[in-house]
Amino acid sequence: MTIPEPPLDRLARLSRHAARLLNARPELRELSSRMDQPFTREEMAVWLAEPVADEEVLKTRLRQLKNRVWAVTAARDLAGLASLEEVTGVFSDLAEVCIQAALDFHVRLLAERHGQPKNSDGSPMGLVVVGMGKLGGRELNVSSDIDLIYLYPDEGETKGPSPISHHEFFLRLGKKISNAISDMTADGYVFRVDLRLRPWGDSGPLAMSYAMLEDYLTLHGRPWERYAWIKGRALTGGRHKELDDVVRPFVFRRYLDFNAYQSLRDLHAQIRAEVVRKDRQNNIKLGPGGIREIEFAAQVFQLIRGGFEPALRIRPTQDVLKALAEHQLIPRTTAESLIEAYRFLRTLEHRLQYLDDAQTQTLPDDKESQRLIAEAMHFDSWESLLIGLNRHRKITEQHFEQIFAAPQTDQSSHPLLPVWQHPDEHITQLETLGFKNAAGMATRLGQLREIAVTKFPESSRIRVDSLMPPIIELSAQQTHPDDTLIRFTDFIETIARRQTYLALLAEYPAALKQLARLFSTSPWAAQLITRQPQLLDELIDPRQLFEIPDWPALAARLHEALDAEAGDMEAQMDRLRRFKQAQTLHLLAQDVAGALKLETLSDHLAALADLLLAETLHRAWLTMPRRHLDQPRFAIISYGKLGGKELGYASDLDIVFLYDDDTPDAGAIYARLAKKLSTWFSTATSAGVLYDTDLRLRPDGASGLLVSSVEAFEAYQRNKAWTWEHQALTRARYVCGDNAIGDKFEAIRRAILTLPREANKLKEDVLAMRQKMRDGHPSDTDLFDIKHDSGGIVDVEFAVQYLILLHAKDHPGLLDNVGNIALLKRCGQIRLLPADVAENAANAYRELRRQQHLIKLAGMEHARVPPAELRSERLAVTRLWETCFG
Repeated sequence: MTIPEPPLDRLARLSRHAARLLNARPELRELSSRMDQPFTREEMAVWLAEPVADEEVLKTRLRQLKNRVWAVTAARDLAGLASLEEVTGVFSDLAEVCIQAALDFHVRLLAERHGQPKNSDGSPMGLVVVGMGKLGGRELNVSSDIDLIYLYPDEGETKGPSPISHHEFFLRLGKKISNAISDMTADGYVFRVDLRLRPWGDSGPLAMSYAMLEDYLTLHGRPWERYAWIKGRALTGGRHKELDDVVRPFVFRRYLDFNAYQSLRDLHAQIRAEVVRKDRQNNIKLGPGGIREIEFAAQVFQLIRGGFEPALRIRPTQDVLKALAEHQLIPRTTAESLIEAYRFLRTLEHRLQYLDDAQTQTLPDDKESQRLIAEAMHFDSWESLLIGLNRHRKITEQHFEQIFAAPQTDQSSHPLLPVWQHPDEHITQLETLGFKNAAGMATRLGQLREIAVTKFPESSRIRVDSLMPPIIELSAQQTHPDDTLIRFTDFIETIARRQTYLALLAEYPAALKQLARLFSTSPWAAQLITRQPQLLDELIDPRQLFEIPDWPALAARLHEALDAEAGDMEAQMDRLRRFKQAQTLHLLAQDVAGALKLETLSDHLAALADLLLAETLHRAWLTMPRRHLDQPRFAIISYGKLGGKELGYASDLDIVFLYDDDTPDAGAIYARLAKKLSTWFSTATSAGVLYDTDLRLRPDGASGLLVSSVEAFEAYQRNKAWTWEHQALTRARYVCGDNAIGDKFEAIRRAILTLPREANKLKEDVLAMRQKMRDGHPSDTDLFDIKHDSGGIVDVEFAVQYLILLHAKDHPGLLDNVGNIALLKRCGQIRLLPADVAENAANAYRELRRQQHLIKLAGMEHARVPPAELRSERLAVTRLWETCFG
């Protein structure tokens, strides 16, 4: 049996630095007995807890600790006892503990002489040391610089024996901390400290206030600094939220920022050029397929979407890649490949640095170093290690190129460029392309061209020039080319000053193609996207766009995102609206592509509304100033199209509010909640309104109370409700809130719908209400109104409601809220209707709704067709009507 090599012995054999260190510091050999556990933050703190007399003693203690932590962690790593996360976590802990110890020591000395800086409330003001880069992400390697920025909350002056400004105090403190950590002594150094990421770099002040940082980021912040600040993390001091409020808007824009692609492309190109110039192709960090490319691939999505997706505002690279896969921003297989490569490269990086404790990521040239590295990586030879390394680098480079592939912005060779540049000279070509009103199209293109030349910024004009030839080409390929091109020109004119949207269309030609299909089919879609261009993001990935909605998963993501914006009601309202718009656009794209039956589409739209009503109720209750319960005894009941799950894209919501609570002032409490809900639904934010709601189906209608107790609702339905209100109840259902109230409502509904009714009186009431509806929707044309005219949709709905009210007491299956088509078929099966009448009416209803949907989708205000159309459907509905009412 092979006896395992002791970890410290293996370390000394595979690391020249370790051999020298153990030879110079034989007392470190005692650590061989504690190799079973990682070095903890608490152990580090204990080592430094003993008071030190002066700065030199502090430096000695810090370096002794560093050597102990290094020896244990490196030995555990090379022995296979430590994960990558342990190694990076321990060294990150070491840096933070040493920084804090140095800060505490020097604050005390400076405060004794000058006084302690104070906050406005009199509490001590601390230096905020911000860890950037790998320290910020808790990914520090074993021989890393630590990138630090020194900040403090406010300007002011100390009150001590020798007062100085806050700026001078923290400037001196920052210098002392840097020296304590990075000075080379007989015991070595703890970490090299790099302060060049601070504003203005080497020429900037060593420490600065939050206000100075904010001014810098607002006025002078460069794209690469957004990338750097992604990992920025406050390690010491307080008032971190104020700092986050300064940095977050700079890094994570509230809009989708597709300009980040080009910014990181430019930065990557500079790095690549430097790699080539200095012959660093063998650098596993900066070279092709290296660590930096994996970090860039993760961070570009953070820069683009982090302002809108709080879940992406995280620091560790592996966690970011996992989040990107979870949010379907990259394929899961891509994330897994990049994580595997990242772990391999970081592990190899550590072994390169173990050799001589050098900050290097370059593969060695000498055979001895190559032999040691191969063994440390558990490869039989250097050549086999290179095979594994090159496999990971090649995969990383492929994924990086896929993510960062430069868009085709040069359209100088596009055959339709002259049409865009001089449209009035190419009317014949526009006709040849298939535009019906070629002269009109030329005029509109000329107008947009003039606006682009005279009013657009230069960068926007260049991008519009690159987009318009493909737009003309795509428009000509659509079913309605003229409409498509007009909608495109309106859209481009609207978004041209928001370069990020132009960048998106340039980065993703597939989004442009999907946009053309939507613009051709639906003016409603064109208006929606033109008003809310951030929806372009939803068109990028066809796989995600056409994915069947997973409503529970989407609800969980929305809930998490809203939690991240707790306390910001306006931001939460905006997010609810944008969520609705995004999911609606997904459904619309699938609808236009013919991937959804109308019934399925309506089910999804109802599920979306249910989800949003439930989340809005939750949020509204949380904003109530005095909540007597964690969860309200309150429920939302839906009627009409939402109740019957026949919702359209622009349908309003018929809802009623119920409560069941014995608290003395429950009615007043829930009335306030109902008003809050109305505010959440109807307030117009930058993203529009959530839903238009109609509350007139509540007891006593518009003159009744905004909310009703369950008891009062039942009494009203039994004693005061009109027949038409019982008709409405046939399509009502519980949506969200207190489940017990939902159960009580359903029991009341079933009891009311099964009350005995005199047939003639019921018929008389239903016919009277139907005539009232006809009178309320007169038509001044000879066209057939699909919804309101005789033989249309409303006739079917009234017939079904009549059958339910008359027969549900004997046929409880009619009480199920399964939709009119299924209920008609049930009526046929139980012989309430002749089978053929029921079947034909069901098919007619489906077709009438489909035609209504298509006409509305095309932008018509009324769904009306020539009388000769839909003749068989009208006859089927008329026969149903005559069968029910004679």
